[in-house]
Amino acid sequence: MIIAMIQIILSHSSGEPIYLQIERQIRQSIMRGEMKPGEPLPSIRQLAKDLGISVITTKRAYSELEAVGLIESMVGRGSFVSGGNQDMIREQRLRLIEDKIRDILEECRSIPIETEELIEMIHTINKEESE
Repeated sequence: MIIAMIQIILSHSSGEPIYLQIERQIRQSIMRGEMKPGEPLPSIRQLAKDLGISVITTKRAYSELEAVGLIESMVGRGSFVSGGNQDMIREQRLRLIEDKIRDILEECRSIPIETEELIEMIHTINKEESE
């Protein structure tokens, strides 16, 4: 069994609880499609050891991810990326895109760039990327 390779970067000075940092980074990896449905996650103990943190902290992060349906845990088998909630994952990914669009629009207003010009830029970049 190949375990998902997750790079988690913790900041002890950010003010964000460690379990939330872990949960957020795994969530983002799943939503970006970097982790596929059915893919196993590191065991709670192994991740805690790798990160140098408490097993309780890692367990809480996994519990949060399980509560929203992003991962499934099976006694004796471990935790896996959920395969049954693709609509929810898609909705969360769309929300991430909407947040990025809001950031772009805010930047455009500061220049200013009209919406039509932004749309034209998107079409141009998309065309360049597909060639």
